[in-house]
Amino acid sequence: MTVRVVLADDQPLVRAALRMVIADAPDLDVAGEAATGADAVRLAADADVVVMDLRMPGMDGIEATRRIAARPGGPHVVVLTTFDDDDHVFGALHAGAAGFLVKDMALDDILAAIRVVAAGDGLIAPGVTRRLIARLAGSPARLASAASARGLTGVTGREREVLTLVGQGMNNSEIAAELHLSVATVKTYVTRLLTKLDARDRVQLVIIAYETGLVAPGTGP
Repeated sequence: MTVRVVLADDQPLVRAALRMVIADAPDLDVAGEAATGADAVRLAADADVVVMDLRMPGMDGIEATRRIAARPGGPHVVVLTTFDDDDHVFGALHAGAAGFLVKDMALDDILAAIRVVAAGDGLIAPGVTRRLIARLAGSPARLASAASARGLTGVTGREREVLTLVGQGMNNSEIAAELHLSVATVKTYVTRLLTKLDARDRVQLVIIAYETGLVAPGTGP
């Protein structure tokens, strides 16, 4: 099945670069391009994944992400950022973004990330993971749920292994290969972890993995 992608960025050159590389991918198709957040929200109805810049005129990427993520069964939003303003990234985190990428990633890596998110997996670029944890460590406004402060009561040994690898930035396929499990089994473990730890998404699982000591700063990707 072809993944329909909407490119939302106010820089025409960024959209053009992504459009050209997507054109060579038989499983991806550009369903629309948006230079503003409002246009992204409008075009999202025809998309499976929206690649969202955060700084755009009018409605910014954070508000656009919030509106798109609020739609039941709506597309996944992948934030593509230069990371020059951490506050914008945290805003997108609250808004419900399913992934965070940086613009200096290789284009092929961005395409791979689009596929991962389209399949229902969250994804955080390693550099974004490190910055998130560095910013959140010791912050009074933590994004992890209260469950992380209570530890990992009720989490099985295998679930701890999965959570550790999630915290290291691995996607479900990579975790499956590491633990010699099927991808479907890993998805089941991730779903259980989201429920047990009262975490909204994979990003919060990463933070919980650090806050509970399963992954130490400097040991992640």
